[in-house]
Amino acid sequence: MKVEQIYTGCLAQGAYYIESNGEAAIIDPLREVQPYIEKAERNGAKIKYVFETHFHADFVSGHIDLSAKTGAPIVYGPNAACAFDCISATDGQEFPLGKVKIRVIHTPGHTMESTCFLLIDENGKETSLFSGDTLFIGDVGRPDLAQELVAELTQEILAGHLYDSLRNKIMPLADDIIVYPAHGAGSACGKNMSKETTDTLGNQKKTNYALNPALTREAFKKEVLTGLVAPPAYFPLNVLMNIQGYDSIDKVLERGQHALSPEGFEAAANETSALILDTRDAQTFAAGFVPNSINIGIDGSFAPWVGAMIPDIKQEILLVTDEGREEEVITRLARVGYDFTIGYLKGGFASWKASGKEIDSIESIDAEELLKRIKAGEGEILDVRKSSEYLSEHVVDVENAPLDFINDSMLKINKDKTYFVHCAGGYRSMIFNSTLRARGYDNLIDVNGGFKAIKESEKFDLTKYVCPTTLL
Repeated sequence: MKVEQIYTGCLAQGAYYIESNGEAAIIDPLREVQPYIEKAERNGAKIKYVFETHFHADFVSGHIDLSAKTGAPIVYGPNAACAFDCISATDGQEFPLGKVKIRVIHTPGHTMESTCFLLIDENGKETSLFSGDTLFIGDVGRPDLAQELVAELTQEILAGHLYDSLRNKIMPLADDIIVYPAHGAGSACGKNMSKETTDTLGNQKKTNYALNPALTREAFKKEVLTGLVAPPAYFPLNVLMNIQGYDSIDKVLERGQHALSPEGFEAAANETSALILDTRDAQTFAAGFVPNSINIGIDGSFAPWVGAMIPDIKQEILLVTDEGREEEVITRLARVGYDFTIGYLKGGFASWKASGKEIDSIESIDAEELLKRIKAGEGEILDVRKSSEYLSEHVVDVENAPLDFINDSMLKINKDKTYFVHCAGGYRSMIFNSTLRARGYDNLIDVNGGFKAIKESEKFDLTKYVCPTTLL
């Protein structure tokens, strides 16, 4: 028997490959399915099942493509109403896989179809729990997402179901069972996930607040629901794609991989409503970019910020990337449902610049230069971190305009004033600056290195310029 966790850091997502005696099962596959197929082929195994723990909100799963390419049926738990061929299994149903079995444990709460899969070895021992978004390491799945699609499923009702699922289905299981969750730290599907991606169930019973046996139902609901922030806007759209189906990843890649000359790229930008997305490093982007481009760097928290900044998953997109990374970017966009990349700039920004076409840039300064300009009264500092980060510690007398709520935040900005924009490290501030630059805000200056650089600067008198809110 073989169990492998295939973890994707940018989504904080775990898919699973299980193999026994020449048969394999995949749990919660990513959109690009060829790696799973190739893994099975290398091992001389046949993919027999594609298991889905629930209808995912934070990414588009590869279940449909993987089933189409392998013939393996798609298996959900009870209450799963798919718009494609799938098995909606019954609670307790077992699926043989080589010499082992996988048992369905219906655990409604995160969503009503949420299901865990229990792996039972050839000796009948229960060894591993693939817990989806029902149980994370250090947390449980947030119970407020399904109401985005079914209004009567309030978060309080779902939290009650989750309490019952954990108490009646999960906590009675043996302590030595290994928990394999669908997500880890960084995912928006929970609020307190550990950076660890596996643990024993016994240790989770001791350390996970949600498994505290002393919690009453009402206390549990309060704990689970306290501190939840609004989910990204693209979540319900991804759920619908996972329920209703989507274009094959092969078609998405074919559509997106149109190499366009600078002239062709400019024509496409002018003749369509496409958004120009530049995925290069923030400082590289700042030095020069195609006018009206939005910068979301591929090497940061790419997928969540794409989802936050581009509300329509059917938005046509033109790409500017580092050369050789075009397919990677198109794939990572597709993982969160953005399937309509229509082409990319051949030769990258260098080809645009060489063509003599108009370029734009955003001034970026270090912390020392920031201090000089603030002392000279040349502008105001704007903090675009999350409100929780700002409340923890911030530069004195500086306004918070979170990137998360950019449409509200931009109302705080006077186009005629100069602002020095910072986030924590410089990634989000360039997203903010580029987005507003495309909307006609020309007086935004980036602070390279963000709040971290400000705090580390020897020029700043931290007692004067930086303070925790708790001390104000």
